[in-house]
Amino acid sequence: MNRITELFNIKYPIIQGGMIWNSGYKLASAVSNAGGLGLIGAGSMYPEVLREHIQKCKNATSKPFGVNIPMLYPNIEEIMNIVVEEGVDIVFTSAGNPKTWTSFLKSKGITVVHVVSSSVFALKAQEAGVDAIVAEGFEAGGHNGREETTTLTLIPMVKEKIQIPIIAAGGIATGRGMLAAMILGADGVQVGSRFAASLESSAHNNFKETIVRIKEGDTQLTLKELAPVRLVKNKFYNDVQSLYEKSPSKEELIALLGRARAKKGMFEGDLEEGELEIGQIAGLIHEILPAEKIIQEMMADFETARKEKTKFEF
Repeated sequence: MNRITELFNIKYPIIQGGMIWNSGYKLASAVSNAGGLGLIGAGSMYPEVLREHIQKCKNATSKPFGVNIPMLYPNIEEIMNIVVEEGVDIVFTSAGNPKTWTSFLKSKGITVVHVVSSSVFALKAQEAGVDAIVAEGFEAGGHNGREETTTLTLIPMVKEKIQIPIIAAGGIATGRGMLAAMILGADGVQVGSRFAASLESSAHNNFKETIVRIKEGDTQLTLKELAPVRLVKNKFYNDVQSLYEKSPSKEELIALLGRARAKKGMFEGDLEEGELEIGQIAGLIHEILPAEKIIQEMMADFETARKEKTKFEF
């Protein structure tokens, strides 16, 4: 066992990212049943929808699972109360100050993990009393840090500053990537994009097919004035870039983004007008697989790479 498998009582130190429009109970329970930690992505769910997914996840797995809660969303108080009422044991918080909810959740016996993009925020999360942090590099899909620090440099910098367990995220979809992150100081990994292209992902099949077609350079971090997000370069992305040429105000960017743009892309499958959030690692994802198979392949690749690394000893 390592610090992450011990903390969550799971078999493998693989956490499935709680991605909006991708991470319903089917994916979370499948990952948990396969030995990882599945997360329900609360960011795209109304409170009562979240409650339903938690209840269905409990019925679908007897293994530990958690809920990812972006704190910038409305109804945050209602969502936190639902998590407590439904007896969720693990909560990952992101996009906000960890001090706001950590003590409340911990007082209810909940294990709390916070997502950060820098060692400064990692220290703040540790001071707030979280049990572990996810250190997410700029390669990741979806909302991201403004610093553009890559996973390769972020993990050792965070490791230097904090004592609590570290989960590496951003650009990890293989066992080799997992081993590299752990050699750099991570105790486990969080995997998003690879699970977005799983059979159990709640994303639209159009989006899943797009993920497996993506090549190197087909995504870009943009919209930093609002909340930095890594997107596939589609029509919507090109519209954003065209607007940037006119030095737009923040209000003009908000108007272009509009409402439910991510839902339109990832959940409804509009590949032109939708916001398609995926990580740079998508260039290494070539097929849609069951979550269990993804974990099996990652662990087999991890073991192979671990044995091979002896070749580099001098």
